[in-house]
Amino acid sequence: MGETKYCKDSRVLRSSRVFPNDFNNHNTLFGGRLLSDMDQVASISAAKHSRRECVTASVDTVEFLQPIRPEESVTFESFVIWTGTSSMEIFIKVYAENLRTGEHKIAAIAYFTFIALDENRKPVKVPQVIPETSEERYLFEKSKQRALFREDKQIHNKEIILYLRENHVMS
Repeated sequence: MGETKYCKDSRVLRSSRVFPNDFNNHNTLFGGRLLSDMDQVASISAAKHSRRECVTASVDTVEFLQPIRPEESVTFESFVIWTGTSSMEIFIKVYAENLRTGEHKIAAIAYFTFIALDENRKPVKVPQVIPETSEERYLFEKSKQRALFREDKQIHNKEIILYLRENHVMS
């Protein structure tokens, strides 16, 4: 068996306030702002797991569950839940806390896939991940289904790109 690491070894927690320029016309946090922050924490988890430079390969799922409002802080939690040869799937949970009442809610979840790169910017092997907690084991088991889904999605996307190129829809 090759090198292994625990999910907890890649865990990242980051909390921040949201400010008026972070909100849309509905007075809720911009989804794009949230995605940018998710990508940042996920990239740290990927780098901690692989100890390599990493790039975002895909954002497989983002679920905006609850709006984030001006009176709330935001906490991001991310960690590697599955690994391929050079790829890592990172799970991100976003919590919002009302700073006046202390009420917490899960505002969003997401799955990002990162690829570890060597010095020549080529994919490089990453350590396998070992889940320990019940949440980690659950996410790890479900990741097998998501890996199959990603494979199907890649085939589908290649077909679309080929069609668009052949029909001169893309340059």
